[in-house]
Amino acid sequence: MKSILKTSSLLALALGTTPVLATELSELESKARAEGKVYSVGMPDSWANWKDTWRDLDAIYGIHHQDTDMSSAQEIAKFAAEKDNATADIGDVGAAFGPIAVRQGVTQPYKPTTWDEIPDWAKDKDGHWMLGYTGTIAFIVNNELVKKTPTSWQELLDGDYQVTVGDVGVAAQANSALLAAAFARGGNESNIKPALNLFAELARQDRLSPVDPNIANLEKGEVEMAILWDFNALNYRDQIDRDRFTVVIPSDGSLISGYATIINKYAKHPNAAKLAREYILSDAGQINLARGYARPIRSTVTLPADVQEKLLPNDMYAAARPIADHDAWEKSTRTLSRQWQSAVLIHQQR
Repeated sequence: MKSILKTSSLLALALGTTPVLATELSELESKARAEGKVYSVGMPDSWANWKDTWRDLDAIYGIHHQDTDMSSAQEIAKFAAEKDNATADIGDVGAAFGPIAVRQGVTQPYKPTTWDEIPDWAKDKDGHWMLGYTGTIAFIVNNELVKKTPTSWQELLDGDYQVTVGDVGVAAQANSALLAAAFARGGNESNIKPALNLFAELARQDRLSPVDPNIANLEKGEVEMAILWDFNALNYRDQIDRDRFTVVIPSDGSLISGYATIINKYAKHPNAAKLAREYILSDAGQINLARGYARPIRSTVTLPADVQEKLLPNDMYAAARPIADHDAWEKSTRTLSRQWQSAVLIHQQR
């Protein structure tokens, strides 16, 4: 099969710790084919339709794939712990974890040919991490269990249903839910107290559910309302029953963020990992992600009509905004677990 990437393009290849224009894409393809495999973490088939990208890399370049699913924090810890005995080449982490990975010295830079089309807020200036797709914090509501769908954070406080947010302090999705709530209620990256106050009130009402907000629990009816990335919420809704669930972006504010690829500094298949990033940021890779309900980071990509129909209306995102201060948010995430315990969970009824 003919490569859909332009072999005449020059790439910013990572040599040492600085990405420089070093060779043509055809050379990278050749080296990646020779490696013949790429091992990922946190990039399972079911998340944002990664399966189509892994299928394409195999069909076009003969690169076989294997994934081990884990959280963003676990991915970085794995890179750091294994070092030269690396069993993973590339990972996908929440935006806040990209700078953490760089500070821990476990990444290598690589700028794809579409680098200039990636917004500055969505990438590391040296190419150590970059978002491949955006996610916006959304509500997914079981219509059979909730009488009135909440459309704002404020409305959450007026309900009588259980609210599921996930593993705060560990999972990027759950952490991002807190920042989204903070944005909506006057907080910011360095001030998440408004969000903690909201969830503390839910805890006092005995309405915080400990159930994991995964597709199995949603299907079994164990989740009444959950706070998820829009791409997960839409995917789960359509896999289970489109009429059974409603997905909305909270109208009083939300976080638009996403997930960034990080290439392991110690990768055994570094060229395959770089080519994987190249493909993820290509038109075809971006459309693959959109088929998994994730909005492409490159706004220049034209989505097929059937893919566009999978997504929520653009006007739902009017009050969503990206992280403005990555350093402040990274600092806040260090204490999220402790703050969640002391400010929220302490109010849970026993």
